[in-house]
This record gives sequence, C-alpha cells and structure tokens, in this order.
Amino acid sequence: MEKIATAGIYKRGLKLMGNQFEFSVVAEDEAWAQEKIDQAIAEVQRIEALLTTYNDASQTNQINAMAGIAPVRVDKEVFDLIERSLRISALTQGAFDITYGSIDKRLWNFDQTMTKLPDERTAKEMVRLINFRNVLLDRSALTVFLKEKGMRIGFGGIGKGYAADCAKACMRKQGVTNGIVNAAGDLTVWGTQPDGTPWTIGVADPDKKEFPFASMQITDVSVATSGNYEKYVMIEGRKYSHTIDPKTGYPVQGIKSVTIICNSAEVADAMATPVMVMGIKAGLHLINQVKDIACIIVDEHNVVHTSRNINLKE
Repeated sequence: MEKIATAGIYKRGLKLMGNQFEFSVVAEDEAWAQEKIDQAIAEVQRIEALLTTYNDASQTNQINAMAGIAPVRVDKEVFDLIERSLRISALTQGAFDITYGSIDKRLWNFDQTMTKLPDERTAKEMVRLINFRNVLLDRSALTVFLKEKGMRIGFGGIGKGYAADCAKACMRKQGVTNGIVNAAGDLTVWGTQPDGTPWTIGVADPDKKEFPFASMQITDVSVATSGNYEKYVMIEGRKYSHTIDPKTGYPVQGIKSVTIICNSAEVADAMATPVMVMGIKAGLHLINQVKDIACIIVDEHNVVHTSRNINLKE
C-alpha cells in the first residue's frame, strides 16, 4: 500500500473513432504511463481502421459494397464482433441491430433544418432493410454476407465499447494495474485510485449533464449511457432524440437516458440503446433476466427506475 501512495493519475484525451476518448493510468512514473497510453491509442486506431465506414478499404465497407452480391471474407476479430452483435440483436428482439446502417441519413438529420417528421410510409420504407436476420455468417470460411442489396452494417452502437475493452486489455497486458478508458462516456475502469479506494463515477443528469444526479463507487466494471440529450431535434415543442426504433423508423419516446453497468464495455455500449428502444418495462425485465448486468433509466418525467441489483448514492 505504501508504494502506490506515491503514484499519480496521468491522463490524455484525444479524438478517436469520431469521439472523444480519455485514457487515465495510475503510475509512479509519468513517462512510463504515457508510453502505455500510446500503446492503447494505437490499439484503438487499429480497431477504427477495421470498423470505420469512412474508408472504402475497411472490412465494414467491403461487406456493405457486396450486399446482395457475394459473401466477404473478414478477419476473425471482425467476424466474432459481428457474431456477438447478432446475439445481442436476438436477445433484444432486434432493438439492437448493426444493419441500422441501411437507414437513409436524409430521413433523420437532427439539425436545425429539420422542421417536421417524415410521414409513416417514408419512415417504414427507410427501415425496410434493417434486419439482423439477413446477415449470414459462415464460420468455417469466416465470411459475412448481407442478403439484400442496399443493406449496410455499422458498428456505431458497439464499436466504442469494444475499442475501450481492447485498450484496457492492452494496458493491463503492459502492466497497468489501475486505470480508466473513457470512450465518450462509455467507461471501463479497473483497479483503484492512487490512495487504494475505488473509482467514483457520476451518473449524468439528462437535463444538466455536467451535474451528476447520483454517483457509484466502482472497480473492474464498465458503464455506458445512452441519452436523448446528446443529439436531438425540437419539432412543435417536442424533443425527438437521435435514437431510432429500427422497427418503425421513428425516434424513441418516454426515456431521457439509460445507463448500463456490467463487466464489458462492449456489452454496456450495445445494451444501452436497445433498452431505450424497448421502453422501461420491457427493458428492465430484460436486464433483470441477464446475469451480471445492471441498469438505471431516467424517464421523461425525471423518475429514476433501476434494475434489481443496483446501489445508487444520491
């Protein structure tokens, strides 16, 4: 214990995967800590190159380009991530779906130019191609095939969490025993603070996100929040969030934010949005069925709902 008391927390923040990442390492030597952070950043950049839709050469775009034409062979890592994504789709009955990339960006651009909702027929037509069951995997050949022409996959709902887990694994392998990876609010923490106490994290208030409404003391756990306060549009005095229900093509209503707490940042990231889509009752029912996962929901009236296994400090 005496030895770690002389340690400090060394941090670095930068933009990766289109989001703000921050890496924190507890160490006695700053140069050593920064070197470990360099390695974690390189790991996230490697994952970004695999998964991005902003580069034609990425494996994601190769899969999308061959939709309805032919299967595409991918790295085992990408194949496994897609397979895990499809398992979460099945678990959430399609509320989480990596084929959401098929939705036309013109439908919901969430900027000031948007003044009215699309009509129901247009919205329905836009989500026609969203269907995780049409992603066909062949494990022996490591191929991915999108059955319908025009289908697209994207890792916006799971990629950040996966990258955070990989960055954490990379740093732990290099001897970092205490640290945090914060991927735009998707956190994964391990070990303790320099004084040996657990990390304290705030749960954001959806109306004033700089001010947490509750805090938790955590170690060796991941936390992700999905909220309607990040990206939204106001139409006729009503707030519409950027979280779209893949079945209807319309934004979800009734929930301001969902926070998921579990062992894996990937699972926390992937589960936050579907709980928002499923709604309070179905969302909590699902979380209560799954081992080692907890959930906090703030509804549109600022009422806090929690899964059975949660302990909040106001």
